[in-house]
Amino acid sequence: MFTSIVTLDPGRPECTLTAYIHEPFAELNIPVRRAMIVCPGGAYQGLCEREGEPVALQYFAAGMNVFVLHYSIADKAAGGAPIIEAAMAIRHVRENAAEYHVDPAFVFISGFSAGGHLSACASSFWKQPLVLDALGLTSGEICRPTGAVLCYPFITDEAYRHVGSVLDICQGLSDGANSMLLDYPADKYVDGETSPAFIWHTRDDVIVPIQNTLTYASALVAAGVPFEYHVYPTGVHGLALADPETSAGFPALEIPEVSAWIRDAIRWCRDFKA
Repeated sequence: MFTSIVTLDPGRPECTLTAYIHEPFAELNIPVRRAMIVCPGGAYQGLCEREGEPVALQYFAAGMNVFVLHYSIADKAAGGAPIIEAAMAIRHVRENAAEYHVDPAFVFISGFSAGGHLSACASSFWKQPLVLDALGLTSGEICRPTGAVLCYPFITDEAYRHVGSVLDICQGLSDGANSMLLDYPADKYVDGETSPAFIWHTRDDVIVPIQNTLTYASALVAAGVPFEYHVYPTGVHGLALADPETSAGFPALEIPEVSAWIRDAIRWCRDFKA
């Protein structure tokens, strides 16, 4: 394995991409692998370490080349910066696919809570002016994730959004962009070109209510976008892998039944047909 840390934009030194790459040993006869970009949560106020490298290493162990996106947070999230940075990350992986030994047709994104919101936005915003203008593109296809793994995401639904997180990402935006994120949340941008999704949530999440993913799944159904949706009967918000590795010693964060999600997500990415 080799690792590297890349700054995606010199003007955004706080935004980095940490790569975990399998050496392309000839004896293994695996010239290219599928890629996963992991976006930790943290309510756009911080980045949860439990939802970063430990998750990345699970995908890595399953044979993927993996990248952890450290996107802008707090006041630096203004102007929709994390959404732009997610698009930059996807473009970077595709443009450097040969160096990373990645199949550019299979670049997935995964996120938790706020990172799940970011991954859902990446699935549709790749063709919106917010991304196209910032990246100087006329077509955003290179920034479209192959698929998205959404882990207890908030979707910024009007009735059930996580208000603090939404206000952080909108801080300092123009009235038009502010309206775009507050009045037209991620589910409102879903259409037939939105990336397919693997979604999981717990029924009794009180921080990000399950209506967020129900709303998003309904939008995918209406648009004819394929998805897989898992609802676990109980579990607090922020479970990460829901195992001893990411429980931080808190029993409530360790639920064996929920920990199966990573196995199913890996299977979904492995079996995905572009």
